[in-house]
Amino acid sequence: MVERTLTVRVARIRRETPEILSFELAHPWGRELPGFEAGAHIDVKMPGGFARQYSLARAPGVSSDGRYLIGVKREGASRGGSASMHERVREGDLLPISAPRNTFPVQADGRRHLLLAGGIGMTPLLAMAQHLARRGADFTLCVFARSREHLAFADALAAPDLAPHVRLHLDDGASANEKIDLAALLRAHEDGTHLYMCGPAGFMAAVRKAASHWPEEAVHAEYFAAPSDSSVPAGRPFSLRLTQRGFSVPVAADQTAVDALHDFGIDIPVSCEQGLCGTCVVPAEGAGAEHRDFCLTSAERQHKVALCCSRAREQELVVHL
Repeated sequence: MVERTLTVRVARIRRETPEILSFELAHPWGRELPGFEAGAHIDVKMPGGFARQYSLARAPGVSSDGRYLIGVKREGASRGGSASMHERVREGDLLPISAPRNTFPVQADGRRHLLLAGGIGMTPLLAMAQHLARRGADFTLCVFARSREHLAFADALAAPDLAPHVRLHLDDGASANEKIDLAALLRAHEDGTHLYMCGPAGFMAAVRKAASHWPEEAVHAEYFAAPSDSSVPAGRPFSLRLTQRGFSVPVAADQTAVDALHDFGIDIPVSCEQGLCGTCVVPAEGAGAEHRDFCLTSAERQHKVALCCSRAREQELVVHL
């Protein structure tokens, strides 16, 4: 399994807020970049050997130039990735990226869509909102920011087709129109309404709490990092049975399934290694898995597994590889 790698040119860098830069990425020779669906993300490989996942912040067809758009927040406690993008990447540079993939799609059967974005978590939800606006769908995009100075992609939010659907919550807002009560917003769930959320850990926890009574299948989330309060049980050895190859691979207690497969010469693409991005998801008999990911829905877990983090419930996990 070889992951496709693309090379893009940094066509434009724009300062969105004191902490956020947006990057427009174009094909080096002006060709079309691979298509994608709203909610998708890409891996970006940057100077210093870092690789990070960034959501595509503009829906297909919104811009005639066909460029990808991402937003990168400069983290104070950066492990190197956001610092590299802010300090070392310049317009005209060439960057390797992955093809887009989507583990956070708009639900096609939804009658109404409620999108909650915290800070830089707006990026995938902005693309979703643009997609829904083009479809004439019923949706609301709620954006939570510290202040107007910290509101990224303000021009896109003010676009005529999007502005009527946008509600802003500003921490320093002086009026009731600039505040959103999460408990009141999420108090009632109507059949056919889907909730999407993305943002920092504290924001995600607050939304989860306010929506704790919503049906699980109606709540969709994309995380920046694995929730810090998630309990991870100790690992134990198990066997990974490969149905297409006809043999089993032992996985040690202190080893991931991806590493065990690599030892046998079987490469599984990985990226975040936290069960967030979906790169390592493969078909499986998911009922036998101890799922530890944050990217698969309950329905998807019946027939898929994220191999970077998940293990077997018992002695064996069956995967279709």
